[in-house]
Amino acid sequence: MDEPSMPTPPAHSPGPPAPPIPLTELLASKDLGLRRIAGPADADLLWVHTSEMADPYPYLLGGELLLSAGVLLTDPDHYVARLVEAGAAALGFGVRPVYEAVPEALIEACDRYGLPLLEVPPETPFTAIARAVWRLMAEARHRELRRVTRAQQALATAAARPDPVPAVLHQLAAQLSGRAVLLTGRGEEVHAAGRRPPPEAAAALTRLARVVARERPGSPASATDTHAGTHLAAYALGGGEGLALALATRRREAGDHTVAGIAVVLLSLLAAPHQGADAADRSAALVRLLLGAKPAEVAPLLGSPGPWTVIHARRSDGTTADALTAGALGASLGSALVDAGREGDDTVRVLLPSTAGEATREAVGGKAPARREVTPQPGGEEPPTPPQAPAVTPQPGWTLGVSTPTPLAALDSADLRAARALAHAEATRAPLTVDTPVTGLAAMIPPAQAAAHARTLLAPLTPPLADTLRCWLSLHGSWDRTAVALAVHRNTVRQRIGRCAVLLGVDLNDMDVRTELWFALRQE
Repeated sequence: MDEPSMPTPPAHSPGPPAPPIPLTELLASKDLGLRRIAGPADADLLWVHTSEMADPYPYLLGGELLLSAGVLLTDPDHYVARLVEAGAAALGFGVRPVYEAVPEALIEACDRYGLPLLEVPPETPFTAIARAVWRLMAEARHRELRRVTRAQQALATAAARPDPVPAVLHQLAAQLSGRAVLLTGRGEEVHAAGRRPPPEAAAALTRLARVVARERPGSPASATDTHAGTHLAAYALGGGEGLALALATRRREAGDHTVAGIAVVLLSLLAAPHQGADAADRSAALVRLLLGAKPAEVAPLLGSPGPWTVIHARRSDGTTADALTAGALGASLGSALVDAGREGDDTVRVLLPSTAGEATREAVGGKAPARREVTPQPGGEEPPTPPQAPAVTPQPGWTLGVSTPTPLAALDSADLRAARALAHAEATRAPLTVDTPVTGLAAMIPPAQAAAHARTLLAPLTPPLADTLRCWLSLHGSWDRTAVALAVHRNTVRQRIGRCAVLLGVDLNDMDVRTELWFALRQE
């Protein structure tokens, strides 16, 4: 008569909602009196199960500490082989009342198959062992939650730094005690932190990252592997940029996957802060410009018909910002229109939409905008309210220069004013300088007449001399600060200012002369 077929346990059973418990921790509980008498010392316990069946294989999920008194034990070799095949983590054998001692054949079988065998003394009930395992699991779960909470706080703090992407990777590498790398779909390293793994493991990690970074249907969101004792993991970042987070650690601990998941979310937001419809509109605007459309026609696709504010920014520590760091700055300022810098220029440029007549605070200090004198117009009409700059605030780790709101047709001049504001901010060591619009008495002169007067007055000066004079006057005649702002030697500044005085035929120590020149220079 044939034996009935037994159901096969699932190959990948879901684990419990608690981290596994090392067998060594259970053996360290002296009150249980457990003693390992066969098999290896290393094992992870996921469950506790008691069974006196001759073959408990169909009812095991894998990872169990199986407790038995051997009531139906007849063939120790077959019994242990079936436990190992089912994935049991260890066997606890209780002596008495069935056996006075653990059968020698069972000990030999456990040694042969590599299954840890524990001797359970008569005074230790199986329920006490189960209770001890669940207590250890609860403690491990509590430790894991505390670790994940601390890691989440540390990663969030890193994401708020001026260089958020490298900072998050450094913090992640520290939390996991391993290597964290941001890679492109082609395997190119964007940023990395932590101790570099051996070359073979690093190559395997790059190959694993390519698997998840492929932009095609069916690509997995994550993948894991092990190479020469190094645990490897790769996660695809959201946003469709083809980036992947790759991790290499010497050991894998409870909570590692959760911590990595937090980092994936943060890096996805930082690496691609603006996606979806906004990105489609920006692409459409670029295509139309390349095909001959005027800036005014494509401006609505960029979020606003205008006016626009130009922001120039440089890292306060003198380092060059990469594209991801520049993008994070743009996200902090509220714009996805970011130029991460040109060759030989470490300035980041941000184009920020603003609203005409918007009541905003001053960029520094949070004060209300200064009052503006209104000049009566012909017919009794009041002049239109000039556009107010968006409430740009200082950004940690950055020095900013901000232009006044400008129509699309004059963005080139706004770009120049933002560059001057940045130079002024760096010279005065201020985190932010805003190029203020012409107001007061100067605003009462018709712009066309003011521009004509400025061209006539400044005609003898070359552009470099005019720029030097403007910067020198804006810094109240400070040689040192002007030299810093223009990145030249202070003697060069003195020579240029002296040349300006000669060409203009004026005394630059005269306040009236300085005032008239400043008025003229402000018209450019």
